[in-house]
Amino acid sequence: MLSSLRFSVILLIICGGFYPVLVTGIGQALFNYQANGSIIMGKDGKPIGSEHIAQAFDKDIYFQPRPSAAGPDGYDATQSGGSNLAPTNAKLISSVSDRVAAYRAKNGLAPNMPVPADAVTASGSGLDPDISPANAFLQVHRVATARNVPEQQVQAMVTQHIEGRTLGIFGEPRVNVLMLNLALDNMK
Repeated sequence: MLSSLRFSVILLIICGGFYPVLVTGIGQALFNYQANGSIIMGKDGKPIGSEHIAQAFDKDIYFQPRPSAAGPDGYDATQSGGSNLAPTNAKLISSVSDRVAAYRAKNGLAPNMPVPADAVTASGSGLDPDISPANAFLQVHRVATARNVPEQQVQAMVTQHIEGRTLGIFGEPRVNVLMLNLALDNMK
C-alpha cells in the first residue's frame, strides 16, 4: 500500500508538475508566437486580433469572413462551436438562403450567381479565420470600389495572400481574412 502511494506521488510530481513546466518552457522558447495565441499587434503596440481566430469586419472596405455561430452575436472565442443544425433543418435552410441573398446584394452579384459555401455557412468552430479564394475574389469589386483603388490591385493582394494546402496535401487553398485586411490597410 505504501509503495503504491509513493508511486502515485512520484507520478503526480512528474505528470502534474515537471512535464507541464518542461513542455511550456519548450513552447515559449521555440514557438513563442504560436504558444501565446498568434496575436497580431498594431503599429501602436496594441493587439489587433489572433491570426487563427476570425473576427467580424462590417465595413465594405474589408473582406468579410465566414459567418460565425460562436455566441449570440458570432465571433465570440469563449463560445466556440457550430450551429449543430442538421442540413434539413428549416432554420438552417432559411438562414443560409438569407445569407445567400445578402451576400449577392452586398457584392453586386446577379440573382442566379453561385455563392461559395464558405460565404454563407459557419465552420465547425464558428471562428475559422480563412475563406476560400473563390469567396475572396467575389468580394474584390466591393472592396476595390469602397477603397477607390483599381480592382486589379485588390485582386493581386488576394492572390498574394492565398495559402496552399498544408504540407501540400491537407485542406484546401485559403485566404486569411485578417492578414488580407491588414495588408489592404497598409497598402500605399
